[in-house]
Amino acid sequence: MRQKINAEKGKFYFNVAPVVWGMKDIFVNMYMIQNRNDANWVLVDAGLKISAPKIRKMAADLFGNKRPKAIILTHGHFDHVGSLKKLASEWNVPVYAHYLELPYVTGKSSYPPPDPTVGGGLMATMAFLYPYHPIDVEEYIVALPEDNSVPGLQGWRYMHTPGHTPGHISLFREEDKVLIAGDAFVTTKAESVLSIIRQTKKICGPPKYLTPDWEAADESVKQLLLLAPEAVATGHGLPMYGREMRKELHNLHEHFYELAVPSNGRYINEAAIADVNGVLYVPPKPLRNYLPLIVVASSILIFATAITLLSKKQKRKKRILSGIFG
Repeated sequence: MRQKINAEKGKFYFNVAPVVWGMKDIFVNMYMIQNRNDANWVLVDAGLKISAPKIRKMAADLFGNKRPKAIILTHGHFDHVGSLKKLASEWNVPVYAHYLELPYVTGKSSYPPPDPTVGGGLMATMAFLYPYHPIDVEEYIVALPEDNSVPGLQGWRYMHTPGHTPGHISLFREEDKVLIAGDAFVTTKAESVLSIIRQTKKICGPPKYLTPDWEAADESVKQLLLLAPEAVATGHGLPMYGREMRKELHNLHEHFYELAVPSNGRYINEAAIADVNGVLYVPPKPLRNYLPLIVVASSILIFATAITLLSKKQKRKKRILSGIFG
């Protein structure tokens, strides 16, 4: 299978595989999938807050005025649910997510805080600015069925691929081995603005600055590798295909802790812990993150102590002189 980027003049989306299309908005991807045997379709993820007009335009171009049967979420991070509430309300369709992802899209729990100390580029450095509090679309949310089927899509199944988030999922079409991996792994270096702009193709681990459980992330990459996909489309980067892609994915799995896991960061030695109600525990920030503040605070304390001692010494000297010459 070869990549089929839509090259028609004026098109702003790309073809991933038969009846599967994707669109990039700034740095994140959304997907639309149509059933092979009817006109029904679903939206996978809902991009940024500014993505709604582009999503509507793409839907109109592909499907006319036919609304989707559902919206499927790979996960609920801010760059995947930005236009969710607006579109779910406008289309009046259900939104499906894994049950472990529900607290973050029903207003019940924030995600673990982003980690700007992981390095790798400006996208990571700016992570302290990224929203991680929950949205609330409870009136539209439905838990995905336990049999791993994908509502509204025949021939597809979902897999629970946690690590990047507790309820992260990926979608797979067995017939031609098309995989929509979400952010379980990505096809460009998500931490680098330059890689995002250039859309440099490279199989990488999940975005480091928003991944709080690296052991689970490693297991999820292994699970997806075992599918032997022919085509992969991810939350960041262009689709990749065939032997070259599988070779890179295998290399990522074999060297996950060298290639994917950052050498520094809040979640390196200890993962965040979550359950059906949301986040239970977040590891403290590493001490080295506070070192600059400690140095400054210590300097101020030493300076203040020195001034106080000098002041006391001067007062004592004045009292002595006063006693002698007073």
